[in-house]
Amino acid sequence: ENELQLPDHLELSEFFRKTYEPTGAFNGKQFEGGRSWAGARPEVRAIGYDVHGVAAHMGVLRRYIKVGDVDLLVAELGLYGVRPDLEGLGIAHSISVMYPVLQQLGVPFAFGTVRQALRNHVGRFCRKGLANILTGVRVRSTLPDVYPDLPSTTRVDDDVLLMVLPIGRSMSEWPAGTLIDRNGP
Repeated sequence: ENELQLPDHLELSEFFRKTYEPTGAFNGKQFEGGRSWAGARPEVRAIGYDVHGVAAHMGVLRRYIKVGDVDLLVAELGLYGVRPDLEGLGIAHSISVMYPVLQQLGVPFAFGTVRQALRNHVGRFCRKGLANILTGVRVRSTLPDVYPDLPSTTRVDDDVLLMVLPIGRSMSEWPAGTLIDRNGP
């Protein structure tokens, strides 16, 4: 993250705005003004470039989450995006490239949440055995900003798919629980 300069953040901001805006105007709005992160800033980024600029991106942030009653160190995967003209060419490749980095981070698991519309897309990756999709799990997060007109500083997502990658432990060691508390944005 420290290697990125202002022009990098500006280019990534534009990439995310164009990538996320089709899923809802608010989703793209959070990247206005050169902001290249959604909540917490990633610890590690994998950025793919081609002759047209940013082609793909994935961010990683180590954090503790609570799964049921268990505190668990994970690498959270997020800010996944592929430029629209390249879609269909690679979540499996993107995550596979990140796998050695995730191992170096020394985490037992990596996880990420995606909306239901990406079930088939993520499912193709999970069929290769590197990850698992968990359903019926709610995820509680802190909002990235405080809004005086909202009654809460947290939100609960009931309709997300949870993708879990065993890194330093087997999937059988993932804690049972139907609520994950991100303890942050």
